[in-house]
Amino acid sequence: MAAPTQVELEDPLFNLRLSITSNNAPILATTPNPTGASDTVTELSQASHISFNEPTLHGAHHKTFDFNTPTRYAPDGKPVDLRSIYFAWLNKDASVTEYVAATERLNEELPGGAGGSVIHLGFANKVELISWLSGDEVASDNLKPLESVAATAAAGDAAAIAGGKGVPLQQGANAAAGQTMMDARLLQIYDGERRMGDHNTALRGSKPIDFSSYRKLATSFLRSHPSAAQKKESIPQSLPTNMKKPARRIEQPIILLSPSASSLLRMSNVKSFLEEGVFIPPSALDTSSNAASNLLQMTRVLPSIDPRTAFRFILVDGTAMFKPNYWSRVVAVFTTGQSWQFKSYKYPNPIELFSHYPGFYVGYGGEDEPENVKAWGRGITSVQVDKWTGSEKGRWRDRELVERIWGRIEEGMRRGGWTKDGPGLQGQGR
Repeated sequence: MAAPTQVELEDPLFNLRLSITSNNAPILATTPNPTGASDTVTELSQASHISFNEPTLHGAHHKTFDFNTPTRYAPDGKPVDLRSIYFAWLNKDASVTEYVAATERLNEELPGGAGGSVIHLGFANKVELISWLSGDEVASDNLKPLESVAATAAAGDAAAIAGGKGVPLQQGANAAAGQTMMDARLLQIYDGERRMGDHNTALRGSKPIDFSSYRKLATSFLRSHPSAAQKKESIPQSLPTNMKKPARRIEQPIILLSPSASSLLRMSNVKSFLEEGVFIPPSALDTSSNAASNLLQMTRVLPSIDPRTAFRFILVDGTAMFKPNYWSRVVAVFTTGQSWQFKSYKYPNPIELFSHYPGFYVGYGGEDEPENVKAWGRGITSVQVDKWTGSEKGRWRDRELVERIWGRIEEGMRRGGWTKDGPGLQGQGR
């Protein structure tokens, strides 16, 4: 191995690499000039300097560097400090997660110790750096060359050209350490060759050709001779009535309400609650408009299913007009905890019912949840609204509860394969 130059001996990265390749561990110190054991530490978080003692061809070499010293290793053009370089070497065998966790742990310890911080290198940069430090690689794309090395390489190139031996043929951005020589006679042969240009020049020539006159001629020709495709489009092609594909009927999702008089959500107030996020008890509303109606409609966008199309929901408080195929469209069932509500349902057993459809119980805050609701299992989501105070002001919790209900409905519809046209195969099997 050639004797290191003075510039190399002054470089922290060269000293660290020399220490690693010679298997001579550096010393962690708390002062720039450590003289005894009291100036050395074993924990990186307590050390402010690193000291190298390496034997060279000209005798022992001693050099101490501050851990905050910027180095020649600069991924993305940003020099990495010596502490981060040394820490990456200490964690050369650690996995990515272990390395990141160790970096965070050291950054927590440094303010109470030597101060400063370390950065964790990306996986590719870390592998590249470790290979160079261990001596497996002679160059690195992110490692800036020392000035003396670059000057020596340039002088060698000039001497090779002057002697007629050849010139170095660079094989990469940092080929100073491993270059091959190109014969000077081969360069003379290259200089005598005729340069043909690139592929496009060889095929089309270097002189641009104006085709505008040809384009005008082609345009007039195409106008006077319409294509066969345009003629076909002009002929109306209508299918016989019995061969037309019938339009698919869009199946709208259904929400079932409890018909019980004790229910806090009825046909009179359910739209204001689910659409506007405001709970108003039925007793505080004029129910004349919805008293005779047992069917309502409302729209809602479900982002995880179709963020551009609003679903139209049908709200009913009974199943008297239900057809068997309607049950595949049910997406929510509201209950008061009274089992008689389910006598006309597809699944009269509440436990079986709420294993197929999301259930909801709406009660007042501070009141106990009915025992039946607790016994029917986790298929029922229980929400508690604040009691009515005579005004809509301050009812911000209502919106939070409504979003929770819609989140559960959207999750169930997504699992059922719902689209804007209706339920998927999973939903149709319920």
